[in-house]
Amino acid sequence: MIPKRRMILASGRSHPELSAKIAAHLGIELSEPNLREFANGEVHCRFDTSLRGSDVFLIQTHCDSVNDSIMEQLIMIDAAKRASAKRITAVCPFYGYSRQDRKSTGREPITAKLVADMLQAAGVDRVMSVDLHSGQIQGFFNVPVDHLTASPIIENYLRENVKSDLVIVSPDAGRVKVAERYAKHLGADLALVHKTRPRGTINQVEALHVVGDVEGRHCVLIDDMIDTAGTICAAGDLLMKSGAKDIWAMATHPILSNPAAERLKNSAFSRVVVTDTLPIPEEHRFDGLEILTVADVIGQGIDAVFEDNSVSEIFGGENLA
Repeated sequence: MIPKRRMILASGRSHPELSAKIAAHLGIELSEPNLREFANGEVHCRFDTSLRGSDVFLIQTHCDSVNDSIMEQLIMIDAAKRASAKRITAVCPFYGYSRQDRKSTGREPITAKLVADMLQAAGVDRVMSVDLHSGQIQGFFNVPVDHLTASPIIENYLRENVKSDLVIVSPDAGRVKVAERYAKHLGADLALVHKTRPRGTINQVEALHVVGDVEGRHCVLIDDMIDTAGTICAAGDLLMKSGAKDIWAMATHPILSNPAAERLKNSAFSRVVVTDTLPIPEEHRFDGLEILTVADVIGQGIDAVFEDNSVSEIFGGENLA
C-alpha cells in the first residue's frame, strides 16, 4: 500500500485574513485549532480533525502582542506533535524578536535565538518566514529554515508604476546588499543613506548624508520593516533636502507602532507601500498607504515544501536575507 500524503493548514489568531488568502491560493480549507482561553488567560488548543501522519503547516505572524502570538503558536505545535503529525512547519510571516539577533552591548539577550530554541523545543520540524531581519537568524535553528522574500511582489509593483529615472535607496549600510539586488533586477541606480543610532537608544536615529545621485529623480527607499517610522522618515527628509523629485517608502513588515502612521502621513513620502505579513488596523491606515499581499509567495513556499521541491527556485536562488 502506498500511503496518501495529506496537507493540514491551520492558523493562529494573530492574522486570520492572511491565512485565509494562503488557503485560497492552495485550494484547501483551513483546519480549526479551536483556540480558546481560560479565565486566567491560559490558551487551550484542540484540532477538530485527525493530524496523524499529516504534513502540518501552522501559520502565525508574531504581532500584537508578540509574546501572546508566539506562545499561541508554541501551543499549536505541541498539540500537533502529540497528535502524531508526521511533519510540523511553523510558518511565521513576521518572525518576532528578529531585531535582537546579536549582542550590541554587554548584558543583553539574543532573543531571536531564544525564540528559535522555543520553537524547536515545542517540536517543530521546519520553519518558514518572510524577509528575516538578518540572515544569521537561520543559523539559530537546528532544523531547516525556508527563507521567503517579498522582492518579486515589490519589483513587479515598481515595474508597473515607475517607468523611468528610478533610484533604489538603502536606508542604512546594512540593507545595501538587498537594495543592490533590487537595483540590478530593475535596471535602476543605487543610493545609500548614511545614518547613526545614538548608543544605548531604541527607535532613535540620525540621518547624516546621502551617497549617490538623487537630485531630480524618483527615489524609492526599501527596508525590511517600518516600526515607529523614525528611521525611514529621517531618510526621506534627507532625500528631499538633497533634491529628490518624488520619494516612496516600501517595506515588507508594517509594524507601524505609534506614532508611525502620523509620521508617515506627514512625511516626505508621496506613497508608502507595504505587504500584509502583519495586520494593519484601520486607525493606522492613511491616504497614500498601499498594501500588497504575500499570500501567493507563502502559498508557493508551502506547496514546494509539501511536494519536496526547491523553495529557492521560486526566487531564482536569490531568497537571501
